[in-house]
Amino acid sequence: MHDDLILASEFNGLTAAQPSLPARWYTDPAHFDREMREIWRRNWIYLCRRETLPEPGAFRTFTVGGQEIVILADADGTLRGFFNTCRHRGSALCTEAAGRFDRRITCPYHQWSYALDGRLLATGPMRKVENFDRADYGLLGIAVAEWGGFVFANLAGESARPFDEVFGGELADITPWPMADLVVDHSYRKELACNWKIFWENFNECLHCPNIHPELSELVPIYSRGIMARRDDPEWQEYAGDHAPRRSGRLREGAESWSMDGTAQDALPGLSDEDKAAGQRYATLLPSAFIAAHVDYVRIVRLTPLGPERTELTADWLFRPETLARPGFDLTRITDFATLVMEQDGMACELNQRGLRADPFERGVLMQEEYEVFLFQDWIRAALGEARLSPPPPSRASQRRPGAAES
Repeated sequence: MHDDLILASEFNGLTAAQPSLPARWYTDPAHFDREMREIWRRNWIYLCRRETLPEPGAFRTFTVGGQEIVILADADGTLRGFFNTCRHRGSALCTEAAGRFDRRITCPYHQWSYALDGRLLATGPMRKVENFDRADYGLLGIAVAEWGGFVFANLAGESARPFDEVFGGELADITPWPMADLVVDHSYRKELACNWKIFWENFNECLHCPNIHPELSELVPIYSRGIMARRDDPEWQEYAGDHAPRRSGRLREGAESWSMDGTAQDALPGLSDEDKAAGQRYATLLPSAFIAAHVDYVRIVRLTPLGPERTELTADWLFRPETLARPGFDLTRITDFATLVMEQDGMACELNQRGLRADPFERGVLMQEEYEVFLFQDWIRAALGEARLSPPPPSRASQRRPGAAES
């Protein structure tokens, strides 16, 4: 270990205590607007499943970073995205959360109409006028990407970094899962009284797990030690040959999946024995979502900032249709467990937010085990144009993988 390194090289951890982000970054409306502009409008944001746009003309509207957008399937079924703004005088084009366009998009105000690919077709009852070319007034486009049936948008449009370049490494561990073949069969929504960053910081450490998540810590025994993965222990090499769940990060003996009793009700095709034995894989898609992949189902959790101290949390559970049709299939055995965990996390996040308003509290401090919180906060600094405290790491997915780097 080198004294000038912030991130330890022999294990997953910080070499010394590090300053947290300023407390006002979690409460100040002006700073919230800065994050919406610099982070949420310039990164890939998870929106919905592809099957919710099943046919040409189908559309859905969303708010990303305070901006209204429309995602639709064009005449060929290709996904396209636009700002929800008419090019005439800026009227909103769509007033419904979802629906279907009949071959064209028509502004409800002055009847300008657009093709499903965004081209301006007509200007309603307006007479022809000099110095006006329809080709110059198409809808304002955004970038759209699809991965495994999940739909993402980037408001930066043509200047957006390619989706695969941004998330390819993070998604690599869950590519064996047949994501595109799965369907949503249960959803959960909750509004949290906390800043969106508080949720991610809670997600990125397990110091709170023994106290906040007794049931989860029993299912994933390494969490009862306040760590997330084998290499989080500075002395992990002494136990490198110990494959017990408490050391390796796998589910408890006899457990197969995240459920109330730890059992799986099916096995998704294409998974390796290692995937099945691990019981869980994660992909973190900052700033908006994470995917939790289990042996029998997948859960995706989406964040939507509503204000400096309000965040909407949405979770969808995805299954094979064959799983849902199995005799005796018990959905609640699966959904009740993760809902319990999310409710516990929500309580902890709101508790964290309440304390940040103390006038003398300027910023917190990060301890050795909070290396993932540090990495997230350094990502925030970089996204806002601030100086990083440490060089950026490669994809962090492998650090969470149960049993990673055991040799």
